[in-house]
Amino acid sequence: MPKVAVYNIAGKQTGEMELNDNVFGVDVNEAVLHQAVVMQLASQRLGTAATKTRGMVRGGGRKPWKQKGTGRARAGSTRSPIWVGGGTTFGPQPRSYAFRMPRKQRRLAIKCALSAKVKAEELVVVEAIEFAQPKTKDVVKMLSDFNAVDSKALIITGESLENVEKSSRNIRGVKAIASNGVNVYDLLYHDKVLITKDAVNRIEEVLA
Repeated sequence: MPKVAVYNIAGKQTGEMELNDNVFGVDVNEAVLHQAVVMQLASQRLGTAATKTRGMVRGGGRKPWKQKGTGRARAGSTRSPIWVGGGTTFGPQPRSYAFRMPRKQRRLAIKCALSAKVKAEELVVVEAIEFAQPKTKDVVKMLSDFNAVDSKALIITGESLENVEKSSRNIRGVKAIASNGVNVYDLLYHDKVLITKDAVNRIEEVLA
C-alpha cells in the first residue's frame, strides 16, 4: 500500500497515512485516461452550430424559368445548393457530442489519475481544510505553506464546503471540489492536489 505523509493546514507534517492500493496504487492506463478526458470535454460542447438547408432558406418558391426551350440548364428553385444564396448541403446541425463510457472504465480512469498523482508526488493529504469565512488570502497562505502558489492546485474536501469553494474561486488555476465531484480532467489538469483525510476515506469507500 502506498504511504503518504499527512499535514495540517499550515504545512506541518503530523503523521502518515496508508492509501488503499486498489485506488491509489493501480497501474496507469493512458488509453482509458484519454478516453475519459475526451468524454468529459465532449459533454461540455454546446453543439449549437447550424446551417440552413434548401428547405430553410427564405424564397425560391417560383421556378426561375421554364423547363425547356431556353437552352439553359433546368432549374426548379433559386435556393438550390448550387446557387448563390441557396441552402447548404450536409452542413452542421444542432447535435449532442456526448457519449458514455462503461462505469467500470470510468472508475478505472479516476483510479489511474489518482495513482498517477501519488507516483508523481503531486498528491498531498491534509488533516482538514476549513475556513471560518470566505477569504481568498486564507487559501493563498495555505498554498504558500505547501509551495503551491504558482501551481495549478485542486482542493478536494470530503463534502461541499461553501467557505472553501468561495475562497478559492477568485484565484486563477485553483479549484475546490467535494469528493463526490472528483473527475479525471481536473486531476490531470492541476499540478498539485490537496485532499483531506475525510475525502480520501470517502473516495476509497466508493472506488475500492
